[in-house]
Amino acid sequence: MSKLEQSKAAAAPGMDWGALSNSVGTNVRLLRNELVDRIVAAYAPFALRSGALSTMVLIQANPGCSQSELAREVAMDDSAMVAIIDELEQRGLALRSRSTADRRRNSLSLTAQGEALVAQMVDCAMAVERPIRDAMSEKELATLIALLRRAYAAISAG
Repeated sequence: MSKLEQSKAAAAPGMDWGALSNSVGTNVRLLRNELVDRIVAAYAPFALRSGALSTMVLIQANPGCSQSELAREVAMDDSAMVAIIDELEQRGLALRSRSTADRRRNSLSLTAQGEALVAQMVDCAMAVERPIRDAMSEKELATLIALLRRAYAAISAG
């Protein structure tokens, strides 16, 4: 069976969703529910709270960023972000240091151990997403990601 045939077969609904068939929220929620279950299972061996990988990846890509910037970027409450950073710091995965530009601000970075863990966790994330990636061409996947980002930007701006 070709990728196109596989994706059409997988897209065939078990039931008619009626008025919600073309609902963005419904379709995103269905995908999210499947991903969350699989990601929770894949990340269990790392024993980190939800949001830790996103936080570490953002720190890795934006060294010196602050907790507030991270919380804003992932649409998370500041206190929840503090809890994630506290855990990462206690586990030796991230470091807080005073910003040289603004002493009121903490700058964040990953330790070597944190960098290594990010690589392992990203591999797990890619394994969880493999069925989605295998069902699409590179162009389709790039389009999906671009459309999801655009939808997020539209709803978060309003």
